[in-house]
Amino acid sequence: MFHVEHNKRNYINYNVMNIEQVKNQIRNVPDFPIKGIQFKDITTALADPECLKCLRDELVKRYKNKGITKILGIESRGFIIAPAVAMEIGAGFVPIRKPGKLPAETIEVSYQKEYGVDTIQMHKDAVNENDIVLIHDDILATGGSMAAAIDLAKKAGAKKIYTNCLIELVGLNGRKFLENKTEEIDCLLQMEVNE
Repeated sequence: MFHVEHNKRNYINYNVMNIEQVKNQIRNVPDFPIKGIQFKDITTALADPECLKCLRDELVKRYKNKGITKILGIESRGFIIAPAVAMEIGAGFVPIRKPGKLPAETIEVSYQKEYGVDTIQMHKDAVNENDIVLIHDDILATGGSMAAAIDLAKKAGAKKIYTNCLIELVGLNGRKFLENKTEEIDCLLQMEVNE
């Protein structure tokens, strides 16, 4: 286990944790949200401040020099780390939400998920032709939601698009579905569906 110390200024001093140690904190929940789905629950890792810091720092390291102007977080777990990374690299944060959640004019894309059809929206004026965007989510499974988010960013006119997920479920081939749609497909961890 890791030790957390408070120094004289009351800043937390975290010992270094690596990404593989974060992987050990992710909980597998069988048959959620429907029977047959093995849900990767990142909330157990996010509850640990060392894991949370490790994830944020790793994303900052990977994207701080790519000219990112906006990070688009896919609802809802994509909202958790994306704003913290955006602040660290000097970018804005844009939420990609389910229909009816955004107050102003939106653009939308519908897509097939591994357990049904869904639609995502973004404010129409959130991204423009001058933006270099990073689209972030927690899981890359079949690639449907990430592909839809890429289409949304393209529809808004983004100049360049990078994609990142915390976990790639390698057996579902989502990466293959995204090839040639983005500058980069990056995942911090690779996991098997039943792992």
